[in-house]
Amino acid sequence: MTWRPSAVHRGPSVFRFPVARLPDEALLSGLAAGDSELAVVFVRRFQHRVFGVAMAVTREQQLAEDVAQSTFERAWRHAQMYDSRRGSVSTWLTTIAHNLAIDAVRARRTEPMAPEDLDAVIGVVTETPERWALADEASAQLRAAVARLPREQARALMMAGIYGMTAQQVADEERIPLGTAKTRIRAAMAKLRTTLAAPE
Repeated sequence: MTWRPSAVHRGPSVFRFPVARLPDEALLSGLAAGDSELAVVFVRRFQHRVFGVAMAVTREQQLAEDVAQSTFERAWRHAQMYDSRRGSVSTWLTTIAHNLAIDAVRARRTEPMAPEDLDAVIGVVTETPERWALADEASAQLRAAVARLPREQARALMMAGIYGMTAQQVADEERIPLGTAKTRIRAAMAKLRTTLAAPE
């Protein structure tokens, strides 16, 4: 799986030393400027990490590959929006991958979902590689709060929040009464609000 920057200008690189040693920010600048050599190096440097984030969220190789390609295309189009004060290039890029993967999963939310797949998604909230995409303090607090929820409440919350399922769909998927599904979602949300609102 390799994104090919076919739309990038094919002009020669202005750098006279091995581009593979350039810092991430320089490669991103080269990508934005249309330097094909730097664009290829940029993709090679981050493609495994981006694909890992996409795969962790989507759990489907073809969809993850599509997300990874879209991630690099978006990075190319919006490279000028990168702000080093808000995090590293790696964090910025994997955040893009994470958001696109979530969108892709939500677009397919009506498809059947195996319980073990949902458990994997919940686990990913606190494990690599998605943690690279959720590096800011608020997200870290959210991950920790979700991880402390009872498993059945975390599942219901993830179904509703990540997969966009209705309470009825959660009930059907979990084979529980509708009222129980609603209670689990409400309880999870209440615990999250309490946890996140509590002073450090």
